[in-house]
Amino acid sequence: MHGTAHPVLRCGSKHTLDLSRPHVMGILNMTPDSFSDGGRYNTLDGALRRAEQMQAQGASIIDIGGESTRPGAAPVSAQQELDRVAPLVERINRECDLIISVDTSTPAVIRETARLGAGLINDVRSLQRDGALDAAAATNLPVCLMHMRGEPQTMQVDPHYDDIAAEVIAFLQERMTACAQVGIAAERIVLDPGFGFAKNTQHNYELFQRLPQLLELQRPLLVGVSRKSMVGNVLKQPVDQRLYGSLALAVMALERGAKILRVHDVAETMDVLKIFNAVQTAAKE
Repeated sequence: MHGTAHPVLRCGSKHTLDLSRPHVMGILNMTPDSFSDGGRYNTLDGALRRAEQMQAQGASIIDIGGESTRPGAAPVSAQQELDRVAPLVERINRECDLIISVDTSTPAVIRETARLGAGLINDVRSLQRDGALDAAAATNLPVCLMHMRGEPQTMQVDPHYDDIAAEVIAFLQERMTACAQVGIAAERIVLDPGFGFAKNTQHNYELFQRLPQLLELQRPLLVGVSRKSMVGNVLKQPVDQRLYGSLALAVMALERGAKILRVHDVAETMDVLKIFNAVQTAAKE
């Protein structure tokens, strides 16, 4: 598995994720202000129907977020985030047979959603909030660590890198070390380069080109580029017209070793994944 020694993630008591093959993670934002689908699914019934739809389309994981992390997004309180996310985690856990990822940096949300059935903690801040490392360690769940500098409100203010791949690798290595110190073993960790977070368009594409270098860290890679500005800035297209660009990057992410694709458009990405798998399988025969 591209140099990773632990191809199976144990996602709570009910699920495992076999990362000897790639998977699609469907995005489900319980926020009114997310950049692509804010407000579309933030009722409990609507969100559940969307989760069921994405599962039927082939998603292995649903990623639920209650705090927008788009550039310039305002922070929300822990209680507000819990109120948005916890009821949906509980209901999907009860009614759907799929892995629930919770997109959160908040210790209280990490602990409560793990209790309610979450199978993965996906943190854009790499467990840097006070108490987040200990909260994640206590859940025994896998965690996804993402590269970002600053906060969503400030991260796009003139970001600079001397060697973006090396600096992203160094940051993720440091966060893995911090995890190890609280008992989060390497086999529980997934890594996300953080496309669109504290990076301009040039940074994003250079990092994408050099994605295989991140495999040196020996952990599975999650790539999230769906509908992002790195697509829009090249195509000169608004958010709702970035599907084909997103799919092009999905193929290239798979070729560069990504194991989880975090996307809005599950059915279309599954078509890409099936063709990718057909080529991979043919090459082995």
